[in-house]
Amino acid sequence: LRRAEEKEALQAEYDRRAAAPPITLQGAPVAVEEVQYARVRARGVYETEYQVLWDNRIHNGVPGYHVLTPFRIENSDTRVLVNRGWVPAPPSRAELPDIDAPPAPVDISGTAVAPRVDFLLGELDPLTRTRPTVWQQIDLERYAQQVEWPLQPIVVLLDPQSPGGYVREWARLDAGIAVHRGYAFQWFALAATAIVVYVVLVVRWYRRNSPMRNRT
Repeated sequence: LRRAEEKEALQAEYDRRAAAPPITLQGAPVAVEEVQYARVRARGVYETEYQVLWDNRIHNGVPGYHVLTPFRIENSDTRVLVNRGWVPAPPSRAELPDIDAPPAPVDISGTAVAPRVDFLLGELDPLTRTRPTVWQQIDLERYAQQVEWPLQPIVVLLDPQSPGGYVREWARLDAGIAVHRGYAFQWFALAATAIVVYVVLVVRWYRRNSPMRNRT
């Protein structure tokens, strides 16, 4: 229950950041803890070099990719990766989907997230300039090591109304309150069951061993 209370506070912070005015991204690096799950916006240009396709993304039961494209922030050399949404995978795994991006400067907005990598199933392929690289997980640190320009330590989940995107049906950020309440219910149910079993066993023992029963 204490964990559920902590997650309630975290969910309230998620909701507060989602409702707050968007933070404008510029060339200076941002602090992840200050912008995580916050609304952000930027003006700049999509650059199709070093794009990444995030593999095994399912939408309505159809396998596909999330398209992550570097976005050069105006008046700086800094980029931020923008998750432009979901595209279906071609019939053959040897093929990659056709993706493009607006060539002119655009204004974008979205939600800032910091992908978390707990473990990697093998090495990630090197990034390429000419065609998207397919990754099973998004490792921003590994990505930043393979490019020659500064990278913001976040990924922007592109808003549906922002230009240059594909299918964007992002789930509401959920701190997981229901999970901890479910655990609490299970433990209370187990405790209640243990008490009932204990009482039943004590009553049975008492009936078998009571002085009145022994005298008869």
